[in-house]
Amino acid sequence: MSYSVDLPVAGRPVLVAGAGARALATVEALRRAGAVVTVAAPEVTAALADLADRGLVTLLRRVPTDADVRAAWLVHPCADEDADAAVTRLAAEAHVLCLPVRRAAPAPRDPLAVGHVALVGGGPGDPGLLTVRGRELLLQADVVVADRLAPLAALAGLDVEVIDAGKTPRGRAMPQEEINEHLVRHALAGRRVVRLKGGDPYVLGRGGEELDACVAAGITVEVVPGVTSAIAVPGLAGVPVTHRGLAQAFTVASGHVPPGDPRSELDWAALARTGGTLVLLMAVQNLGAIAAALADGGLPLDTPVAIVEDHARRTIAATLADADEAVVREGVRPPAVVVIGAVAARARALVTAAAARPSA
Repeated sequence: MSYSVDLPVAGRPVLVAGAGARALATVEALRRAGAVVTVAAPEVTAALADLADRGLVTLLRRVPTDADVRAAWLVHPCADEDADAAVTRLAAEAHVLCLPVRRAAPAPRDPLAVGHVALVGGGPGDPGLLTVRGRELLLQADVVVADRLAPLAALAGLDVEVIDAGKTPRGRAMPQEEINEHLVRHALAGRRVVRLKGGDPYVLGRGGEELDACVAAGITVEVVPGVTSAIAVPGLAGVPVTHRGLAQAFTVASGHVPPGDPRSELDWAALARTGGTLVLLMAVQNLGAIAAALADGGLPLDTPVAIVEDHARRTIAATLADADEAVVREGVRPPAVVVIGAVAARARALVTAAAARPSA
């Protein structure tokens, strides 16, 4: 018999021992609860390395030591059985609170059964913005193939196999073909698979390719729409993509390749003449070239720009003329959503108002 309690982790040092896919949900849940998270493990996944690169967690690329454990208020084992037992012993010797390790026995499966794949849009990163249907499917899942920007904290406490399919900008990334192979292989083994994606599966998310791969293999697929970051992230920052008197329409485009690149399918001059709001995803690296192309297409250089970073954690106000300079000056890193147009002026007002408020 056991009971659970809520732990006051906000502001406290927490050591996550292990850095595989199983640790992802734990780290994200602890971060959202306000913990100061340190991850200790010899090998890490791309998603956890990305969190460390962005300064959101501290990463120790080693087996947890006695000193690491003693520096923590709470230890959370998240590695394999032997490693978890070792760090649990260290915590007991140091009298540091350590969460018990729970491992559920895998449910028996009919080897001839064909499973099911759900393409779930996870929204802009906050597990509270995951749809009810998406949450239901996660609770029923055997395997979750998760994106880097998916609401990973929603996986905390679930007895599922988590596959880290994160794609880090200009870093480590699981090829799309390998992602498709995971979905098909596990479903054909009779498992219930959730492909947990950030935003919406069909908004610059390659969900259509994953659907095609599953259908070709004879697998049943359910698509669960998600709240796209193209709308949600600016909205969380107080910037609407449409607003009466300012913009009656908005356009969403990818900025992952610059204008003039042979891979680009966009007419930037035409986008400059739309007259509404332009929302760019994956555009941080190429923002200077994009701004120049939009200016060449006739968009005024004083057009307001809002750069909303890391799920609305920070907003930078700029104009088309100095947007790229602002990215460099402020050290903006992906993920970020760029909003171009009259509505983006609201970001400058909000940033100015926040700066004028007295600190607590």
